[in-house]
Amino acid sequence: MNTIEEILAMRTIAIVGLSPNPARPSHGVGLYLIANGYEVIPVNPGHTEILGLTSYPTLKDIPVKVDIVDVFRKGEACLPIAKTAIEIGAKALWLQEGVRNDEAVKIASDAGLLTVQDRCILKEHRKSLSSP
Repeated sequence: MNTIEEILAMRTIAIVGLSPNPARPSHGVGLYLIANGYEVIPVNPGHTEILGLTSYPTLKDIPVKVDIVDVFRKGEACLPIAKTAIEIGAKALWLQEGVRNDEAVKIASDAGLLTVQDRCILKEHRKSLSSP
């Protein structure tokens, strides 16, 4: 099993930067993940509810265990998110397509988290469904 397959087998995903705006990619990805059986937890300090789910201001505010921290933020915002992902005991850090931060990926990886950067979790999930 490769890293992406291992991550996709996890079920609880905190989406950092999930937007309530249907035109934003994070919104569509959140809806897709919910439709495919994942527990999605929005993380956006500007909203208390997104996609009908409670939205939390930070990863530290989430009251349940998070498997995957999926990041829809600019690359330069990822280092503190990676550090918090480690603190809360997440198992994986996923930086969405167009999001890169080698330092964030390195510290997460060094702490034992599975890491992916510059890839879309929705596209990778769709690929996994069509693979033998």
